[in-house]
Amino acid sequence: MLSAIRSHLLPVIKLYLLGLKVLLAQLFSRCFRLPVMPRQDGKVAIVTGGSRGIGYEVVRHMARLGAHVIIGGRNEQEGLAAVRKICEEYKEAKVEFMKLDLASLQSVRQFVQCFREQDLPLNILVNNAGVMLLPEGRTEDGFEQHFAVNYLGHFLLTWLLLDTLKNSGKCGHFSRVVNVSSSAHRVSEIRLNDLNSSQCYSAHAAYCHSKLAQLLFSSHLHQELQRGGFPLSSCAVDPGIVDTALYRHLWTPLCMALSVIARLLFWTPAQGAATILYSALSPDLEGENGGGYWANGRREMTTPPAFDPQLQLSLWETSLQLLGLQ
Repeated sequence: MLSAIRSHLLPVIKLYLLGLKVLLAQLFSRCFRLPVMPRQDGKVAIVTGGSRGIGYEVVRHMARLGAHVIIGGRNEQEGLAAVRKICEEYKEAKVEFMKLDLASLQSVRQFVQCFREQDLPLNILVNNAGVMLLPEGRTEDGFEQHFAVNYLGHFLLTWLLLDTLKNSGKCGHFSRVVNVSSSAHRVSEIRLNDLNSSQCYSAHAAYCHSKLAQLLFSSHLHQELQRGGFPLSSCAVDPGIVDTALYRHLWTPLCMALSVIARLLFWTPAQGAATILYSALSPDLEGENGGGYWANGRREMTTPPAFDPQLQLSLWETSLQLLGLQ
């Protein structure tokens, strides 16, 4: 009994203490301001979860710079509304919506097939979509929801698009994969024998777990690309604590209080998007300089497990097995 209570309460305490620490750091530090980025004419980008929040700001800015941006999302009505809004703001914008449900491996494969049929290059992939603090549940493929959406769906998407990304990059103009992670990874650990959180479910632990998995994947991918000499880099970005709908599954009284606090203390979606855009577009992060973990415009060190090469490899191989990609 005590063990079960500890398993549920400890992740909650750890995550909220970390959140308080990050929020205080945000309040007493200057938010990164995105420098002027070069034009992106001729480049193609995919942004998952680009219909609202941080993702929408990423799409909007890339479109303003001339990139052809594809929003991957599960809500068609919301996606098409985002496309219309951006095109009304920038008459020359090249933005489109394509259906993508990261909770469904079949949907991910269908999305990639539809993209390939357009015979386009792919210069930038921003794995931004995410869920947080969902009640316990499984996807149609049998995976825990945080693990499936935040990590495994993006793993499959990136894997299926790797050849296109590699072929679209060239020396001096690398393609880039940007994985939107979270500081929540700092209070987690990878349980390779229980990736689906079946032994003892905690929504807080499952969210943190999925974000650490995402960071491990991002780091291992970058190393593999470097070893292969491919014109493609991979990095992870912590956008900070941002006023978005991500927190809607919090305990209701806390969620109501948070909606007021968020307007006053959290960063705006545009501020949260700044480091993501910098990682995706900046000439300063060309080639080997593009890897790592970024927060508030700076490359940061993080917890030791995130840089454990054996853990990275084990998760990578396990993910390939789960997806039938061996």
